[in-house]
Amino acid sequence: MKPKWKISPYLYILPALIILVAFRLLPIVMSFVISFYDWSISGTGRFIGLENYVTMFRDPIFWQSMMNTFWLVIIQVPATIVLSLLFAVLLNRIKYVKSFFRIIYFMPYVTSLVAVSIVWKLIFNEQTGLANTFLGYVGISPQKWLAEASGIFYLMFNSIGIELPKFMHGPSQALFAIIILTVWKSLGYNTIIYLAGLQNISKVYYEAAEIDGASKSKQFWHVTVPLISPTTFYVLIMTTIVSFQTFAQVYLMTDKGGPRNTTKLVVYYIYEKGFDMLEMGYASAVALALFILILALTVFQKRVEKHVNY
Repeated sequence: MKPKWKISPYLYILPALIILVAFRLLPIVMSFVISFYDWSISGTGRFIGLENYVTMFRDPIFWQSMMNTFWLVIIQVPATIVLSLLFAVLLNRIKYVKSFFRIIYFMPYVTSLVAVSIVWKLIFNEQTGLANTFLGYVGISPQKWLAEASGIFYLMFNSIGIELPKFMHGPSQALFAIIILTVWKSLGYNTIIYLAGLQNISKVYYEAAEIDGASKSKQFWHVTVPLISPTTFYVLIMTTIVSFQTFAQVYLMTDKGGPRNTTKLVVYYIYEKGFDMLEMGYASAVALALFILILALTVFQKRVEKHVNY
């Protein structure tokens, strides 16, 4: 018997579908169309074809913002994964008041990013901030933090007399300060995700490994890490996507992209071109390039996950 088609299930998802189309799909399509125009904020423009894309690829500020974003992703994503897994393992071993520690770790994630950015800007203040106060206690001279354009690796190695090539100077100290905030902000959410993954691992695996004489460190590397890999790939994909979309920290903690544009990330560059300079067509072209980049990285990560798991 052929199943009878009903409209009622589709009516249930209709409100969510309308919101998705209106605020997600339609803006993406409009951004693609606008990228081929010299578009004004009033909603009119003239067709210029690929000129916005040609300008983008010739724009040194675009490439600098892209390099700044890559530095943020390259440092933030591994740091977030390692620290989240470490804290999750430690939390998983706590027998009492585990819920209390979960709340403590999760609080930064649910706190307003605007409020958090302002507080961390005060922490990194070079005269009165807690960061320099702490460094003073351990015998390190005060740092400029959000006003320093030199690379963090250059500053570290130059202090001990090692000269690094320019491409290895790393992100500016100002961008590194933003990375510290971003890792701290996302740590709680990813820790809870890892904790859920750890609690789904059967104790039988650890008992078998212990019978075979495996130490705690070997149990971690040969039991925990392989079995937690689906969670790791989820955290990897989501953290990468969120990292490429970083905006509020740059806008609130540094002035117009920081010292010598060293904290100007791609999303901030899109905002600056679109809403400060009113170059909506060019901003749409950059936004589409970022969309394609994130999509390509996500597809690549999913393919790697399939290869590892199967």
